[in-house]
Amino acid sequence: MATPLTGLHQQHAQLLLAPAIVAGGSSRGGYVRHSALKSPILVFLFFHKALRCELERLHMEALAIEKESGGDIRTLLERYHFLRVMYKHHSNAEDEVIFPALDSRVKNVARTYSLEHKGESDLFDQVFELLNSALKDNHNGSLKLRRELVCCTEAIQTSLCQHMSKEAEQVFPLLIQQFSFEEQAALVWQFMCSIPVNLMEEFLPWLTSYLSSDERQDMIKCMRKIVPEEKLLQQVVFTWLKEKSLLVDVEEVSRDESKTMSSISEGMLSSEVTATENQIGQCSSVRECCKIKCKKSHSVTNNHVDKNADGLGKFPIDEILHWHNAIRKELKELAEEAHKIQLSGDFSNLSSFNGRLELLAEICIFHSVAEDKIIFPAVDQKVKRGMSFAYEHAKEESQFDDLRQLIESIQNAGASSSTSEFHEKLCARADQILETIEQHFLSEEHEVIPLAREHCSVTEQRVLLYQSLRVMPLKSLERVLPWIVGMLQEEEAKNMLQNIRLAAPASDMALVTLFSGWACKGRPQNMSRSGRFQCISSNCSNDCHVKRISEMGLGTNENCGICCIVSDNRGDHSTEISERPLKRPHYGRTEREDDISDQSTLEDATCLSVTSHARQPCCVPGLGVTSNNLGVGTISSGRNLRALSFNSPVTPSLSSSLFGFGTDIGSYDMGQAPKPIDHIFQFHKAIRKDLEYLDVESAKLTDCDETFLRHFCGRFRLLWGLYRAHSNAEDEIVFPALEAKESLHNVSHSYTIDHKQEEQLFDDISCVLSELSQLHDDLTGNDNLSNVGGKETCLHRYQPGDWIQKHQDLAAKLQRMCKSIRVALDQHVFREELELWPLFDSHFTVEEQDKIVGRIIGTTGAEVLQSMLPWVTSVLTQEEQNTMMDTWRQATKNTMFDEWLSAWWKESPSSQETLSLEEQPQPPSGQTIHECFEKGTQKFKPGWKDIFRMNQNELESAIRKVSSDASLDPRQKAYLIQNLMTSRWIAAQQKLPQSGAGHSGDEDILGHCPSYRDPDQKDFGCEHYKRNCKLRAACCDQLFTCRFCHDKVSDHSMDRRATTEMMCMKCLQIQPVASSCITPTCEGFSMAKYFCNICKFFDDEREIYHCPFCNLCRVGKGLGIDFFHCMTCNACMSKTLAVHRCREKGLESNCPICHDFLFTSSAPVKALPCGHFMHSACFQAYTCSHYTCPICSKSLGDMAVYFGMLDALLSAEELPEEYRGRTQDILCNDCEKKGVAPFHWLYHKCSSCGSYNTRVI
Repeated sequence: MATPLTGLHQQHAQLLLAPAIVAGGSSRGGYVRHSALKSPILVFLFFHKALRCELERLHMEALAIEKESGGDIRTLLERYHFLRVMYKHHSNAEDEVIFPALDSRVKNVARTYSLEHKGESDLFDQVFELLNSALKDNHNGSLKLRRELVCCTEAIQTSLCQHMSKEAEQVFPLLIQQFSFEEQAALVWQFMCSIPVNLMEEFLPWLTSYLSSDERQDMIKCMRKIVPEEKLLQQVVFTWLKEKSLLVDVEEVSRDESKTMSSISEGMLSSEVTATENQIGQCSSVRECCKIKCKKSHSVTNNHVDKNADGLGKFPIDEILHWHNAIRKELKELAEEAHKIQLSGDFSNLSSFNGRLELLAEICIFHSVAEDKIIFPAVDQKVKRGMSFAYEHAKEESQFDDLRQLIESIQNAGASSSTSEFHEKLCARADQILETIEQHFLSEEHEVIPLAREHCSVTEQRVLLYQSLRVMPLKSLERVLPWIVGMLQEEEAKNMLQNIRLAAPASDMALVTLFSGWACKGRPQNMSRSGRFQCISSNCSNDCHVKRISEMGLGTNENCGICCIVSDNRGDHSTEISERPLKRPHYGRTEREDDISDQSTLEDATCLSVTSHARQPCCVPGLGVTSNNLGVGTISSGRNLRALSFNSPVTPSLSSSLFGFGTDIGSYDMGQAPKPIDHIFQFHKAIRKDLEYLDVESAKLTDCDETFLRHFCGRFRLLWGLYRAHSNAEDEIVFPALEAKESLHNVSHSYTIDHKQEEQLFDDISCVLSELSQLHDDLTGNDNLSNVGGKETCLHRYQPGDWIQKHQDLAAKLQRMCKSIRVALDQHVFREELELWPLFDSHFTVEEQDKIVGRIIGTTGAEVLQSMLPWVTSVLTQEEQNTMMDTWRQATKNTMFDEWLSAWWKESPSSQETLSLEEQPQPPSGQTIHECFEKGTQKFKPGWKDIFRMNQNELESAIRKVSSDASLDPRQKAYLIQNLMTSRWIAAQQKLPQSGAGHSGDEDILGHCPSYRDPDQKDFGCEHYKRNCKLRAACCDQLFTCRFCHDKVSDHSMDRRATTEMMCMKCLQIQPVASSCITPTCEGFSMAKYFCNICKFFDDEREIYHCPFCNLCRVGKGLGIDFFHCMTCNACMSKTLAVHRCREKGLESNCPICHDFLFTSSAPVKALPCGHFMHSACFQAYTCSHYTCPICSKSLGDMAVYFGMLDALLSAEELPEEYRGRTQDILCNDCEKKGVAPFHWLYHKCSSCGSYNTRVI
């Protein structure tokens, strides 16, 4: 046994961590409420709570379906679809708004969470696949299918809850730290404006339904600070929240709206409108008013508007043609501009071209989504023809992506982009998009629109068009409505807006007003009032409805900040909209002041005035949200909307613009030459294999026996232990190496959180397995009792059927947990391979990767390696095994790893190249080495007896003689030296048949008696070790307690690894070396607490571990616990010496003081700052009189105090007159620089570093 390097303890700086926002706990609700009022970004925690509650409810319903105690598959499918829509758009808005904003200030955080969103989408797909399969079967599907469904619901619940907890722990604190209160409020507002309008109406009520009354009120207060103060925007949002106390009194507005409808229908609706007004006046609640108003307005439309449709266009569905024509026009202009660029060869205006392309792509995507989700299903329900244009829509999106990527490649190419190839591709792809969309539009106009005219009423057509607009988020509508109106004639634009107003329910009055105001921005300016738009949404009395809403407490027109633009000939105002500055609430107000302000707002809101003006200029609040400050456009919103439709299963790919921000990580080329770090990630293959085993085999636990359960537990605990070692290596070595690169800060934090969450999952499964094992043990114990008359005890403990029911419940729970952990770890290792693995190839050299691999292996103990190597290599091909082992050998080239591997793992790949000891050639029986060798060799002929009598020094001298003999060729030298080095082992092997012939002579063996470490206490052992056995030395066939006892009385050293037999000091029986006695009378008497079969080492007192790289047993808890092995120094060092000066094989030398070999020394060893080593005891004695290294003469520590004393001494000392001006050339031993110092007969100070550790040259 040897002692590992301890060294000096280094002080570590404490990390100041921001307090984590923990999901869960009894006090969480209050914390979230108060925190959300101070940090608006924490309003997302309300969504997290609602999502957790919904996931739990769905999982419980799935459990009820499994047990056939309730629940319905169809209902569960509908609720999961709703949840997926809500969560998908929440995730999409995060990817569009929150994560790009965070990435602009804190790099390398957001990408991981976007990748998780993709994985969660795949989980939803699996759940829907199972739900649809169960729906096709009778009785909610088979038991196996229902059980698999429950497993998937728990897996998705676990995955989403872990994701939300990570966001609360990492993302939200960073947002709070990096963004001010107002910036956080703006981010949340942008987030809300990025979710489609039709989903916001469902999302907010669903969210608040899971909140307590106090939480609901706090959320409302927080929303008041998030939504801009413009009354129209406030009314839109709080209408979605269905908050009665905050809705504007709509009585007067509804009455005016009724007048508008009456005027449009030429007086034919007066009686119905009057009845509606009377009912509204009698209502006590705003919500009832809205419901009655909506019902009557639709009734009026159904009865009369069809008769007068000519005033608004005979078929409202023909407005789709307006969209088609506008898109055609824009596409033609883009194609013409592309050809102009080709002719001019000038790419300077490419950014403007790209901006128009982005807007058009967004319009086309949302238009196709509206058709797929709203219009086509409605028409198909009437005609039953199964129409779908999902393929055409996907093709168009792909072509837009190709063109956008081409433009990006041109911009990235810079000066070299003005090539004919780029010109041709740009024009070709623009023409291709134009041709594809033209064919698509013609098909729709001939196949779909005629059917819609024929089978849908005018009212239904209007509703379809209105609902089609609502699939867009507000920030898209703010850009799209001016664009489409700018493409229309004034009468067409008026008809479109009137159709919107007639189709919308009364509760959408504020929203329709907002739409109308934005649409007005697409018309030319009102030249009579500079900078204002002509209102095209007013009725025949020219009363601007937007103007009326703006008078609901917004102040005068001058303070209103009316939007203005400079129009062009095309009427495309999408990129020129100038947003007026939005007013936000005062963030420093108290809650009492907020209440007073709310009351005044309600009072102001009830004071509505109607003013008519000729061509009243339209004023409307802008959202204050543009795609420029979001980092990613809204195109991904349309993609995800289509992905959620039943007609098209398209999901966003990892190559989409959704992942276009953050660290620039390309796809990793798996075909390139393997790198050292690759073999660390090959552990993932073994992890996946065992995860699959747990998932599949856990289904068999319901009807398993004890043997299967024991085997399952063993596989689980093996996976747990090895995955923990793998995770610790990543957390302590791999991730810090990544974070050390300046461009990779924060890239690994989320994976560290994953490890903590996965450790908890393993621990939960372990608890259930222990409970299941205990249940089996109880049954086994009960059976034994029943055989001896203990049956009554069994009946008292388990009633008939109770044991079976409990066993089935635990087995089912374990199956669900195994599915969850498989999903969690699968997603984790997939993201690591996708995001982190390529970073090593781009940021680390092969040498740096070798060092990382060496550090990882150096913290892995022998026991872990013995389990890990067969586990990993079992899933690798022979070529992969050889490559991996070659990498490990390269990383451990300075160590004894190959020696340990050969001794432990005989079937390792190294056995093909290096012969083990058993395979080395041995001389025939009765012959000596020189007799087996060539007859011409006469220089060195020692016999076995000569070699046997040699001590270590004589043996080394003989080897040196052979090495220096010039008459021997290299092959002969190698053979002789090899046999000399293994001579003792060979001699011991030849003596084995004689010693094993019988035990009659055991009593005559020297030392065949017990020895005591403490004779008074009768503790077996010797002065060196406490142990209960003696070793039989192979060299002299005598019994000694340890090798030191042998060497003390012998003229040679004992090779403990050649030892094959031991004697139990309790029964005095000689037997093969083992951890316990095999004699029946000893009943498994342990030889020591610690036993190493490689070193044949026993110890009953200290904590010992075997280092596979030193191939020695050393004092300590183990590698990775309190020690690590430095592959360069080839030494076990304290973890406090993680940063030290390496010297190759520095420990394989003698102590410079006592000249004892340090590598195998049992005394503690000290690491010096210069990289040399000596015994700790020698260091203490040496430093009493010296302060420099005896080898390199560098200072052994910080000598500033001593050098300061020398400065004071020299300043007080006066030299003789003849020496005062003289100087001497010196060389500093510390900084190794030459210099000049004043003359002195003893002390010379270095002018570079101030050290007195110098010498005169």
